[in-house]
Formats: sequence, structure tokens, C-alpha cells
Amino acid sequence: MITISPRSIGEHYTLLQGVKWQTYQLLALDLAETSNQHLTYDRGILEIMTPLPEHERNKRLLGRIVETTTEILGLEVYSLGSTTWSRKDLQRGIEPDECYYITEEATVRGKVNFDLTVDPPPDLAIEIDITSSSLDRLSIYAALGIREVWRFNGKELYIYVLENGSYQDCEQSQVLSVLNKNEIIKILNQRDTMGENALLKQLREWLQNQE
Repeated sequence: MITISPRSIGEHYTLLQGVKWQTYQLLALDLAETSNQHLTYDRGILEIMTPLPEHERNKRLLGRIVETTTEILGLEVYSLGSTTWSRKDLQRGIEPDECYYITEEATVRGKVNFDLTVDPPPDLAIEIDITSSSLDRLSIYAALGIREVWRFNGKELYIYVLENGSYQDCEQSQVLSVLNKNEIIKILNQRDTMGENALLKQLREWLQNQE
């Protein structure tokens, strides 16, 4: 077992090797209702992440940006938070910080049990990575077919769009094409001087002017 100490106030990681798929599945089920720890599994390697306030405030504000944008644009959204997404055939699994069905919302509306060998994956995942994960989480998202990932490291935002099985770093969201890096970062950078509701009110006004 390797324990990785945090280099910031963002997250704490523990890495376990030689973990069987069945063990990972049982842990994911056991921790789902009793812990805020996030599990990532990649072909026998299990990473356990414990988020701290810096991590949580970033994920929630980014999530609220997504939710506000879909509301103003009149888009339906199915929010599934940090749901575990995994595929036994790939021996991979991950829990995003937030995830959403948007373009595929009608396809999965009301579903609570998912099989990614049959069901479409979420359209958008939010990934906060302040301390830097030991695993290549993007490759897991790509293998599972997540169409777009927003990754924020505390300073910079990356918008990764899946093209031909790999992610391209883009300036503009594809799922929510009205949004780009600059507009999202501008909101994040104002958090210390404005409340979240004031920021989202500003976002609503900006979105309404884009129509």
C-alpha cells in the first residue's frame, strides 16, 4: 500500500495495488452510503480519495454553473453527482465529482440502474484535481465514453472533448457550447469577492444576452 500525502488543502489520496474487481465493487457499494471517499479503479489499482473543503467548493460551484446554464437555455438535465461508473470488461471504474446527462437526458430519464455496455454514458463529468491523482483518470473517462470532462486544478480549467477515443483540450464546451474556458474561469476567480448566488445571477444575465 502506498499513501500519498496532500501537497495542498484539496484532497488526500491512498493507493492500493493488486485489488480484485470483486473487492473494488464491494468497497464501492459499502462506502456509497457511509463515506465521502471517492474510488477510482484501473485494472487492479485502487485509489481512494478523501476530499477536503477546497475540493468541495470548486466542484459545487462548477456544478451550479452547469445547472444554471441548462436552466437558462431551456435544456433538460439529469444530475447524478458522484455516481460510480464502471465496466467489468474494461476493469475500470471512476466516480466523478459531478456528472450530467444533457443531450442524452431523455434516453435515461428515470433510470437508477445503469449498464454502460448498453446505456449511453453521461455527457459531462466535472473533475477537481487539486493535488493531482496518481492514476490517469482521463484515460478511464475516455474508456467509459464520457463525452466531455471539465478538469479544474485550482488555477486552470481544462475542457476535454472526446474525439475518436481520446480527449482534445478545447477552449469551448461541446455539450454546452455557449460556455468557454474564459467565462467559467472568470466566475471561479470572483468567488472571494462575491457570493455564489450573486455570481450565478451575473451568469444568468450574461447567458440571456447570448440568445
